[in-house]
Amino acid sequence: MRHKMGQRKLQRATGHRNALLRNLAASLIKHEQIMTGAVKAKALRPYVEKLITLAKKGGLSNRRLADARLKDDAQLVKLFEVLAERYKDRNGGYTRVIKAGFRASDAAPMAIIELVDRDVSAKGQDSGPVFSADDELEEA
Repeated sequence: MRHKMGQRKLQRATGHRNALLRNLAASLIKHEQIMTGAVKAKALRPYVEKLITLAKKGGLSNRRLADARLKDDAQLVKLFEVLAERYKDRNGGYTRVIKAGFRASDAAPMAIIELVDRDVSAKGQDSGPVFSADDELEEA
């Protein structure tokens, strides 16, 4: 039995796991909905909920704690200005995990993790260059 064994290790070294959760949290805050492995989504949920709770409390020390865990200045601003205001009346439960079937290549269980009451227009925002068929025709 795994009573009081803490977090999921995700078969990674500590530094790699911390970097993974940090990057997933930044992506979730930026896009407000991401698709990842089910186990990663379940590990990410308490990480993000604690960050949102820090943002709701506000203050310089909480901002520094969140910055130490997130390491992304743009997402830190969104966390403290947008998300803290959005969830000020909610006592926890800021995220939801939805099962999304299995990945075709290796049959790994997939899940969608999203913020409750999310901004639908944030999904896919600033995720890189978007190419269309017209762009390819112009280059040829």
